[in-house]
Amino acid sequence: MSILIIGGSKGIGKACTEELLASGKEVLVASRTNDEISHLPVEHIELDVLENPGALEGMFDELEGLIYCPGSINLKPFHRLKTQDFQDDFQINVLSAINCIQAVLPALKAGKGSIVLFSTVAVQQGMAFHASVAASKGAIEGLARSLAAEYAPDIRCNVIAPSLTDTPLAASLLSNEKKQEANAERHPLKSIGQPEDVAALAAHLVSETGRWISGQVFGVDGGMSRLR
Repeated sequence: MSILIIGGSKGIGKACTEELLASGKEVLVASRTNDEISHLPVEHIELDVLENPGALEGMFDELEGLIYCPGSINLKPFHRLKTQDFQDDFQINVLSAINCIQAVLPALKAGKGSIVLFSTVAVQQGMAFHASVAASKGAIEGLARSLAAEYAPDIRCNVIAPSLTDTPLAASLLSNEKKQEANAERHPLKSIGQPEDVAALAAHLVSETGRWISGQVFGVDGGMSRLR
């Protein structure tokens, strides 16, 4: 059976692809482009989750896992956020994830598969300027727990909530050495997360080694959400 990674061609998604391939898994990647993974032995499915997530419907007989990676980092003062900002973040973080899950749900049931979704440390640790992204990612945590309860024991569902990770999505926050040092200092472990830090846990959760884990939210956040 295969593991489907939505957005598996860049950032954390790419790291998940590489981690699972290294462990011997068969990986399918659905994303808009595949330039950064064209050298890897994966089947690529061209997909824009904002345009046509339902394109995945009926494509697979069985899936061992689904990892949904697309997301947003939309940081603004609350008074500057428009309704459209909240709608845009909710669309990519929540509604598109829902659409993708529903499209492959029969395959996940058949494969007794596992779903991994992504939240943010800002849901549990209140952070200024994170109102829009935290609102949508908070919905992801609630969704995951509901799915874990509804589809047990056939499908497991868990969430990873990273802090700032060195990915293309976060490039503007880490664009120079001063920003990198300042952001590292904010974390108890005094470093910025790497995609591989997150991918290692995602690979565990969709594999047989994570068979007794469901309905959980895991912070991979340099200690940000729990330590002072």
